[in-house]
Amino acid sequence: MKKTSSDVGLNRTGIQTSPLDSKEAIEGALQGLPSQAGTERGILEVRDIYARESDGLGTVPVPATFKGVFTIAKEMLKGNKPTVFIDKLGERAGFERTGVRLYEAVLGKFDLHGTWPGGPSREQLEKIMREELAHFALVRDVLEKLGADPTALTPSADLVSVASKGIPAVITDPRTNLVQCLEALLVAELTDNAGWELLIQLAQGLGQDKLVEQFEQALAIEAEHLMLVRRWLTAGVTGEARVAEAAGVPAP
Repeated sequence: MKKTSSDVGLNRTGIQTSPLDSKEAIEGALQGLPSQAGTERGILEVRDIYARESDGLGTVPVPATFKGVFTIAKEMLKGNKPTVFIDKLGERAGFERTGVRLYEAVLGKFDLHGTWPGGPSREQLEKIMREELAHFALVRDVLEKLGADPTALTPSADLVSVASKGIPAVITDPRTNLVQCLEALLVAELTDNAGWELLIQLAQGLGQDKLVEQFEQALAIEAEHLMLVRRWLTAGVTGEARVAEAAGVPAP
């Protein structure tokens, strides 16, 4: 029988599993003294020191081509700061590339665990993976046409990479099933949609009408990804609850 996240088992993480030991643990905690007096304010002061000494997450690299230098100079003369646009393009390039790897890993979960009524098919997951790859190629080409380096890790790309580290960790964890992986994918798709929306606004501000059209097409596809992941996840969780009810077990 396939195990699900709602199966009852020998979970020893709660304090109620061992009343005698938990009482002793609480008494020991009350008897223990901190190594030194301190407050939350003290932690903030230390963080403030590190922040003042930090150089930040990095910078947008100087264009290595004449075309890139010319593009930036032209926009700066107009009062724009195109490096913000390049920074966010770098973010999307990194995120879309990671998206391909996420769906590649999810396909492995699909092959292992299978699907459920209302859940994804392998063809659907493969299609999304190919579309994520196409979006990466789109952003890479735009960066190259602007004279920027598509392989550079921009500050925003670095930020999003660190912020989303938990998503691939969940999906590649051998303990997670496909439904649980969809929970992580939902976070990724929400972030992805918001990223494209912001990129469209930046392109509009720079008067890049052709790019706006291309990015809006990408956003429409990403919106479909989000809708599908939500639908699959809802079907998986509610289906699990109905199976439990049918077996006479109260739904969680």
